[in-house]
Amino acid sequence: MPDHSQPKRSTLDRFLSGLSEYIFQTKLGVADVQLVEYVSELMLRFTRVDAIQRVRRDDGRPATEVFQLMCEAERRIGMARREVHRHIGDVTLFRSGMFPESVRGNGKGSPDELLDYFHHGKRSYKIASTIQADETRPPCDLLDRLSDQFELCAYGLREIRRAWEESDPA
Repeated sequence: MPDHSQPKRSTLDRFLSGLSEYIFQTKLGVADVQLVEYVSELMLRFTRVDAIQRVRRDDGRPATEVFQLMCEAERRIGMARREVHRHIGDVTLFRSGMFPESVRGNGKGSPDELLDYFHHGKRSYKIASTIQADETRPPCDLLDRLSDQFELCAYGLREIRRAWEESDPA
């Protein structure tokens, strides 16, 4: 009999979750289930552009560059500050892991070309981990582990991308 107490997961969700578990647990030896689930959920969340561009500037336009996000984080307090710093960590982890070519700059003079994504991602997760949140938010200790394991998580994401590309029949 099927378990209807769990929400139905999409095919993409199951695929990303399975691939994440395989890469992190089998290939990299990472047994931190909470960390692997977070990375898997991050990939699923960022399949939607609006999730990547959820932080807004004063004029209502999305803050799309890490530099802009850092400015927004400094202007906020409490949970809003935590969420923007967490978002900076998420964006830098996602881009440096799944699309490392995008963090090297596009030659268009973006301020992000001068940023060290690893440094700012680790720093932002660390700052977010120091701001207490309710139980509906990622726990502080998970954000702290994401900061400490940032390079490993980015490498894991690169390995996920490689496995995904190798399985693509096109």
